[in-house]
Amino acid sequence: MKYQTEYVPVRIPELIGGGYGEYWRWRGRYLVVKGSRASKKSKNTAIKFVLGIMKFPLANLLVVRKTFRTLKDSCFADLQWAVRRCKAEGFWKFRNNPLEAEYLPTGQKIYFRGLDDPLKITSISVSVGFLCWVWFEEAYEISRESDFDVVNEAIRGEVPDGYFKQVVLTFNPWNEKHWLKKRFFDTPNPEVLAMTTTYLCNEWLDDSDRRLFEDMRVRNPRRYQVAGLGNWGIVEGVIYEDWEEKRFELPQFDNDHVFVAGLDFGYTNDPSALFIGVLDKKLKVLYVWDEMYKKNMSNKDIYDEIEKLGYVKAHITADSAEPKSIKELAGMGLRIKGAKKGRDSVNNGIQWIQDLHIVVHPRCVNFLTEISNYSWAEDKFGKKINTPIDDFNHLMDAMRYALEDYIIKGKWIH
Repeated sequence: MKYQTEYVPVRIPELIGGGYGEYWRWRGRYLVVKGSRASKKSKNTAIKFVLGIMKFPLANLLVVRKTFRTLKDSCFADLQWAVRRCKAEGFWKFRNNPLEAEYLPTGQKIYFRGLDDPLKITSISVSVGFLCWVWFEEAYEISRESDFDVVNEAIRGEVPDGYFKQVVLTFNPWNEKHWLKKRFFDTPNPEVLAMTTTYLCNEWLDDSDRRLFEDMRVRNPRRYQVAGLGNWGIVEGVIYEDWEEKRFELPQFDNDHVFVAGLDFGYTNDPSALFIGVLDKKLKVLYVWDEMYKKNMSNKDIYDEIEKLGYVKAHITADSAEPKSIKELAGMGLRIKGAKKGRDSVNNGIQWIQDLHIVVHPRCVNFLTEISNYSWAEDKFGKKINTPIDDFNHLMDAMRYALEDYIIKGKWIH
């Protein structure tokens, strides 16, 4: 196979900028980076591994996220970007089936796996060299520490002199009660470098990017602490407490089990969010089956994504604040209507849903993040008020829209 034969010299400081010196020098087992959005943590990690494989001809990388389907638009794309950034496109081959990247001069590979298929992770073997490195992107999504341990324990055995094994975790620290905090930030361990990075070390942001964070600091100081400064989120007064994460199969649809779907519109700062679930009316159980959660989507993008997910024939209740979008999506063929809303509809809907037991499929990673952070707002004295925070509410709102036909003044209808 033909590939690029001449390397283009690059200087690492020019590639990565400031704020990551210790990160690049660390050779211990665990490298854990929590940080704000736009803090360069994912891009730095992608460059680190691209150059690492090119430097160590026997090293291979495994990239892991909680769900496999989220890898292509995140880590896979970041690594393609990193290869271009390092001016090494001719040395690499990226494949979609199976999802992998190969360094052509040696045959080393970057493998991509999701925790939703654990057998594919535990049975992984490399054709050249050793599996030296693992990158857990969006590690906050991994709610069970035991899932992390399964992969971590698979990285074992001796490696040649000069090589090192390393597990890298990158994430936004939404909730201080997450196991990541206790394991890597609260418990001293000489094999752990745990660090925090922020957008302030990203010298490539322009003025409009920085203004987004300054606006967040003023408008939403709670989110700014996490998404701006990389601090652990402090969550008190969560709205929904009766829920669990568990794998399940779709129940047989009958008079007691109804399919429900809701859509919340977003664009630049907020995602468009689709909620897909099944309501067991008899047992008062809501099964959260699937989701869509993406920014910068046109109405055509929304339709195409819903079609790709297989829900184009579903009856969808959407945010009625977007009548033009609803009309356009209906014109494309979606069975969609606007939510009725009305006075106190948010609190009435919340109160009704609080009577349900909610079962969340593990692939619904954004729903899990939202439901564990969706909480009551506070007044200026720090007292909880009967209004939900204006955050972590895109899928929470979509869930209310989906259930609206069954929410009538807090009473059950059959």
